[in-house]
Amino acid sequence: MPSYKRRSFYLLCASALVPALICSTGPAQARVHHTGKTQTKQTPVAPAPKSAPKVPHDLEGHSAESMSIRASRRALGGGMMVHHTEAKTISTVTQDYISKQAPTVTPGVLASSLPGVQATNEGPLSTTAETIHIRGLDQTQIGMVYEGIPLADPFTYGAYTSAMVDNENLGSVSVSQGSSDLTAPVYNADGAQMTLSLRHPADKMTAYAEASGGTHSTNKEFVRFDIGEIGHSGIRAFASGSYSSANLWRGPGRMDRWHVDAAIEKRWAPKSSSELIFGYNKANQTEWLYPTLAQWNTYGTGYNTHGTYTKGDTLYYKLNTKATNAVVGALKNHFDFGHGLTLDAEPYAIETFGPNNYGVNIPASNGYVGTQQYSSLNGYEGQTGNVTAISIHPWVQTSSGINLVGAWHRGFNTLKLSYWYSYAVHTEYQNHYPVNASGQYTENNGYLTAFNNVSVSQYNINGFQQLNAIGLEDQVKLFHDRLTIDAGLRANMISRSFSQDLPGANFKSVENMFVPIPQVLISYQFDQKNQIYVNGTTGYRAPSSFQAQVPVYSFTSANRASLPLTNFQPEYMIGEEIGYRHSGDIMFNVALFNYNLTHHQITSVSYLPNSTIMISQPIDAGGESAQGVQAEISTRPWHHISAYASGQFMHTRVGNNIAYQGDYLRTKGKQEVASPKFTGALGLTYDDGTNFANFNLRYTDSQYATLMNDQSIPSYITSDISLGRYLPKIGRVRPKAMLSLMNVGDNHYLAQVNGFSGNATTTRGVYGKTLSASQPTYSVGTGFAAVVSVSGTFE
Repeated sequence: MPSYKRRSFYLLCASALVPALICSTGPAQARVHHTGKTQTKQTPVAPAPKSAPKVPHDLEGHSAESMSIRASRRALGGGMMVHHTEAKTISTVTQDYISKQAPTVTPGVLASSLPGVQATNEGPLSTTAETIHIRGLDQTQIGMVYEGIPLADPFTYGAYTSAMVDNENLGSVSVSQGSSDLTAPVYNADGAQMTLSLRHPADKMTAYAEASGGTHSTNKEFVRFDIGEIGHSGIRAFASGSYSSANLWRGPGRMDRWHVDAAIEKRWAPKSSSELIFGYNKANQTEWLYPTLAQWNTYGTGYNTHGTYTKGDTLYYKLNTKATNAVVGALKNHFDFGHGLTLDAEPYAIETFGPNNYGVNIPASNGYVGTQQYSSLNGYEGQTGNVTAISIHPWVQTSSGINLVGAWHRGFNTLKLSYWYSYAVHTEYQNHYPVNASGQYTENNGYLTAFNNVSVSQYNINGFQQLNAIGLEDQVKLFHDRLTIDAGLRANMISRSFSQDLPGANFKSVENMFVPIPQVLISYQFDQKNQIYVNGTTGYRAPSSFQAQVPVYSFTSANRASLPLTNFQPEYMIGEEIGYRHSGDIMFNVALFNYNLTHHQITSVSYLPNSTIMISQPIDAGGESAQGVQAEISTRPWHHISAYASGQFMHTRVGNNIAYQGDYLRTKGKQEVASPKFTGALGLTYDDGTNFANFNLRYTDSQYATLMNDQSIPSYITSDISLGRYLPKIGRVRPKAMLSLMNVGDNHYLAQVNGFSGNATTTRGVYGKTLSASQPTYSVGTGFAAVVSVSGTFE
């Protein structure tokens, strides 16, 4: 077993002994909150059994949830808004809302109606990393947390949310639009955080099964079993499994996903517990193609991989696939020692791996590996032209860590001390296998080599990252808890190393960073329904991807296809918010915000010529600022109808000219890429206990795709509808049927910027150099899709 895997395994095993050494067993009487931060009160997802004791306020966020198909019909906005009291902007969707959406959508899409959030389906089912934007920041700048586990790839910050948990097991999805929690285990949270919460083991034995099918051969089968409490031992558990698959809605190919979730909880005492959480994901899908604007205007949704192979065709769909595999484990511990002393301890380990496959044409002679030219590929002596091959990237990444939060509450003061340690390793290389006249390949024939049996590759990298973060936070409540002042500082120490092993390009890059992130949160509660809050926060993101430290090479020249950053500095954000909340039968929240970024890092992404391999070029875009206002409002049901609306207006500005191609682009005063001025959403929910329906409409303004603002995608509107009925009870089974319609108007649109560029048209730099154009690429939103789901709960 590799050493880094042993470390992760030992860390989890050792932590399992902690509860036995610290706490004595006892009957459980309350759901326990496992994280170190104070939780806000939330509308419960499902009514607790009548015999269940009332959960204290500070534990209410994790109250026991029934697997009943009947959601709470008093939820605000149909479960699209929750009462928060923390002194920052937070928006949440609960299981009430999640249960009325198609079971195949991703967590980002579930949150896409919240203010400032952009996330769009690429298809009715997706298995790869999500593309999400919040207040103009993309998924690489957003902290992703699932039950205290960092979701983001620790190097590229890719959001593998769909690989971590099934929607049926989600209790809620929360978005903090302006800042992350000071104790959250995130490497890259400039100014936003998305948190996924699990539906924890139920108190009573229940079983839930669901089957779904729809257009494009979409299907999903899901089953979950809760054992309930075993006697009076305080032990509860659940396990679930699912299989889903679909054909791509545009182009040939398909996707498959197998997933398992499980959790075992032991309540040691009324306010102390441990919970072991496990997840497994195996997924593979044909890769989407991301068109340029010209390709979209010419081909529309017809720009795809090819269903049949012709000689030299790198777009053949069987050459272009992406696997998203993951194994996740964590042990959440919350201990209450009395006298105001608590400890939260959570060790975790995650392994994600591929491979990703692409099509490529490699010169049979006079090509390059690294900086060295070969006369011919081994076995192709005397041949000219290209060899068409499948490019297999068998990447493996393992990360593990432990997050500790100790708190002491006395009187009006709560003091917290936190420590987070994280260790991650990443290995990635390429092997290229030639294909035959039918586009097929076999690994038995060996991969392409040159020189003395050296694999032909653009890179062969090994990397590791080690992080230590120490935080101190103090909270004071005054004037009968009306005024809350929370101030803290977290010091982050990061060491990252990458090595490249190619002919003529053997070198190592080591970077060390020290990043302090202070924050101040202040709120005043006028009464139980009205609150004002103001905050000043900071956040950071270390440069993403190995391309920030080591170059990627071409097959056709000694020139590097991408260059590492010349100034390796973390992106840093300073943000402010002032907001007002009102709760009641009508609830609303409105907030003004401002943020400033330094060393803003964006990534220009383009296809390597004669291949479908995407090359990332990191760019330090200097400074950026944004000012805006966001609001959301919801109602409790009136005649079984509840409403929700959200919106955001934002203005962004680039603060400087940006270094590009040996000169500077005239970008000062331009708008930031992928930052629409206005986004908005409307939601309506009907639920009378027998029939239910949900309608969502979303608007996204136009947005620029280049630093020079010389190319943009137009605004678009999408809408989704769900219609369902709670069927009559059959014995002990409560059945439900639902029809979900996505993109009801079948609008064909460019949803997001996939790869930015400096300029789409040739331009002249500040110092007179002619700067060549490069074309941005875009992700395409899903077309119309319908999914029918039938489910039942056995109680």
